[in-house]
Amino acid sequence: MKKYLVLYHAPMTPEMMEQMMSRPKEEIAKGMEAWMQWAQKCGSNLVEMGSPLMGGQVLTGDGNSTNSDKNVAGYSILQANSMDEAKALLTGHPHLGSWNPAATIEVHEFMPMPGM
Repeated sequence: MKKYLVLYHAPMTPEMMEQMMSRPKEEIAKGMEAWMQWAQKCGSNLVEMGSPLMGGQVLTGDGNSTNSDKNVAGYSILQANSMDEAKALLTGHPHLGSWNPAATIEVHEFMPMPGM
């Protein structure tokens, strides 16, 4: 089976993340129910649930860095026989729900390292 990196994109400011994380635990748990249902649907194809991400930095060869503008909000790792199968596992994913109309999912296949 092949592995796939799933990147969740959504405009997210530190204030928005803080507001989401400061909600009551019951409300956070309720919001995670759809994610847990998706994880169950994937079964063993979900290699790693991942986690939310923020504060990305772009590093350059001269040692400088700047804030990333890619809006990467989180990641997961899937395994599947093909890209089409990986995309099918993401059908109806809660990240693409109505919580943020600008939310998108990007999928990349892990490739073998040459010579490894």
